[in-house]
Amino acid sequence: MEEYYNYIKSLHLIFVITWFAGLFYIVRLFVYHAEAKDKPSPEKEILIKQYQLMSYRLWYIITWPSAILASVFAFWMLFFTTLGNAWLQMPWMHVKLGFVFLLYGYHLKCHQIFLQLQRNEIRHTSAFFRIWNEGATLILFAVVFLVILKDALNWIYGVIGIFVFSILLMLGYKLYKRIRERNQS
Repeated sequence: MEEYYNYIKSLHLIFVITWFAGLFYIVRLFVYHAEAKDKPSPEKEILIKQYQLMSYRLWYIITWPSAILASVFAFWMLFFTTLGNAWLQMPWMHVKLGFVFLLYGYHLKCHQIFLQLQRNEIRHTSAFFRIWNEGATLILFAVVFLVILKDALNWIYGVIGIFVFSILLMLGYKLYKRIRERNQS
């Protein structure tokens, strides 16, 4: 089993990347879907139908399979290899697994929103979705810094950095919104 460890790890990383790509893009489609409701007919109906189709394909052909396969390979590494068993003893891995559970919570909330939009129930604004889109970004930053640094003191600085980064993202979004509103006037 140990001779296949790097292959398993590579597959895990590939599916983590495609999972995040799916999460980033699905929320972007949510933004477009929410904005399409304000378009005049027949443009509105055409766009919404197209966004529903694109979302459906992305969600069920890329995002869900990637989430499942990333998890399968992660469990394989953690529970069926010697190195994985050692990692489970390390505090940084417990924190990482906490972020993975948070990522699954984010994914499941996206699934709930996806189902609402498939039924044409638009409960959130495009502004909400633009902010919501940063959730996956924050989790990605946290996990990457945690996995690379692993040192207890460094990951604490990393978590503080993530909070600072999220504040900067919110400020950037507010600036973007003002510029966009000014250009539309």
